Amino acid sequence: MPRGGKEKDKMIELLISACLIGGEDCRDISMLYDAQDVSLMACMTMGQTEAARWQVEHPNYRIARYSCNIAGRGKSI
Repeated sequence: MPRGGKEKDKMIELLISACLIGGEDCRDISMLYDAQDVSLMACMTMGQTEAARWQVEHPNYRIARYSCNIAGRGKSI
């Protein structure tokens, strides 16, 4: 069943805050998922795995935290 216009355009954002190991240089990494495919709960569950995968690809960084929200409603963490 088709969803309403605004509902189908929603995206879920996984926001990862990562900092250089041994430093204060931190940055936010945003990953977007279609809300039709990923719920907020699923984002929180898979977020840890996605953050770990990102860290493996960026070994000079440590993950400080991550959060999930409707895209555009979150803020830097």
